[in-house]
Amino acid sequence: MRRLILASSSPYRRNILDKLRLPFESASPHINEEAFPGESAPDLASRLATEKARALCGQYPDAIIIGSDQVAECRGRQLGKPGSQEKAIKQLLFCAGHTVTFHTGLCVMDSSQGTHTTICEPFRVHFRPLDAAAASRYVELDQPLDCAGSFKAEGLGIALFEKMEGNDINTLIGLPLIRLIELLKPHGLDPLQRK
Repeated sequence: MRRLILASSSPYRRNILDKLRLPFESASPHINEEAFPGESAPDLASRLATEKARALCGQYPDAIIIGSDQVAECRGRQLGKPGSQEKAIKQLLFCAGHTVTFHTGLCVMDSSQGTHTTICEPFRVHFRPLDAAAASRYVELDQPLDCAGSFKAEGLGIALFEKMEGNDINTLIGLPLIRLIELLKPHGLDPLQRK
């Protein structure tokens, strides 16, 4: 079986990929994650996913490399990782009562051939109305400071939502597994095939 590399240091993505029960390694790609002027959220997510995978090709010259990146967008504004409690609360109040679309870029690259397939999978979250006290309490309890959108859907973040729309809940957490399985099969990586 070809080596499978996850181009990410995210514990969330590693936990998701573990579900497929395929042996993999993870490594941190070091890329500039700033958006180009006027770059749309889906284009940014796709570009960064591809750049992350490409960044590891030299280190893993005969591997299948998975790159993924996520950009959240609400009311025309791209939302980053808050990094502080104050910014997380502010971001949650901005999203309250609105829809946040998470654009998750996914790239599967064959480093030996230099070929890749990149897709962008959307997932929409409809936020409940929130007041400052509820937003503050949530941030205190779940500490979502390293999460785009300032919440953890796999934790108490579910209490912030009215509904969710998408093909795969894993997309919201950062790695669209349904699409990933499709992209890995042509490379001989299928979690349901006995090795």
